[in-house]
Amino acid sequence: MIQPQALSIINEVRKAIIGKDTILCKVLMAMLAKGHILLEDNPGVGKTTMALAFSKAMGLSYTRVQFTPEVMPTDVVGYSVLNRATGELEYRPGAVMSNLFLADEINRTSAKTQSALLEAMEEGQVTVDGVTRKLPQPYTVIATQNPLGSAGTQPLPESQLDRFMLRLSIGYPTPDQEIEILKQTEGERPVEGLRRTSSLEDLLEMQAQTAGVHVAEDIYRYVQKLCARTREHPLIKLGASPRAGGALVRICRASAWMAGRDYVIPADVGLLFSDVMEHRLVLDPQARLSDRDAHSVLEEIFHDVPAPKLIV
Repeated sequence: MIQPQALSIINEVRKAIIGKDTILCKVLMAMLAKGHILLEDNPGVGKTTMALAFSKAMGLSYTRVQFTPEVMPTDVVGYSVLNRATGELEYRPGAVMSNLFLADEINRTSAKTQSALLEAMEEGQVTVDGVTRKLPQPYTVIATQNPLGSAGTQPLPESQLDRFMLRLSIGYPTPDQEIEILKQTEGERPVEGLRRTSSLEDLLEMQAQTAGVHVAEDIYRYVQKLCARTREHPLIKLGASPRAGGALVRICRASAWMAGRDYVIPADVGLLFSDVMEHRLVLDPQARLSDRDAHSVLEEIFHDVPAPKLIV
């Protein structure tokens, strides 16, 4: 069972994104939890199309910046110019002034430009020339990046990664799914024909309902133990912060709401634990020597920490 409002959005987006229903649901969960999403994958698998499809299906204002080394912070947050008639500075909005901002290939730009997004992602505002301006609400950043090692890429700093609620990978389609995608190359692109199934007001109401989902004390303790174990594991140099635990709780609320529940269960934590935590960890060099990655270490932690029993 899935909430009718959420199902209508997913069904519309999946017309453009074939065979990735789990990823679509997780992206929507992050949006309901007022979080931001990092999509890391090879070029051409549909990252940009997915962001555009969600904006169309949900009636969101949408802007996109293709990040390159030449992109400046002012391109993102805006800038002030002098009005000669009045003698006052006038603000020219940057690309972040929208409901859904797509930061395409964010790891191809400079650290200075990347950091321009920090205030917007964390505080929902931008400050230009000492003046703070609120961003439109609701507000979501979907950033894409190519895998590290691709030409011209540089890793995002930990402080930037920590602002993303989820890191997801779309992956390549199955052979049958790829055939369906190839058939879509004839005529109009599917994303162009998507219809709006919800409004800004609908999304704000869904976010409010999500925030009201109950989290039991045992679930809070479960999340805390999982986070604490990441800080104690011998193969992890930098573990999950309290912000990471808070992000996990918030998106678990969204998972519960989408499933038609008004309370979080351990299965919600299991569904999203790795997606929330993996990009936030810094592994010890010994992990590479042991042929371990963040995902396998998190799986070990998840299985070692007992989940609270669900009382029906």
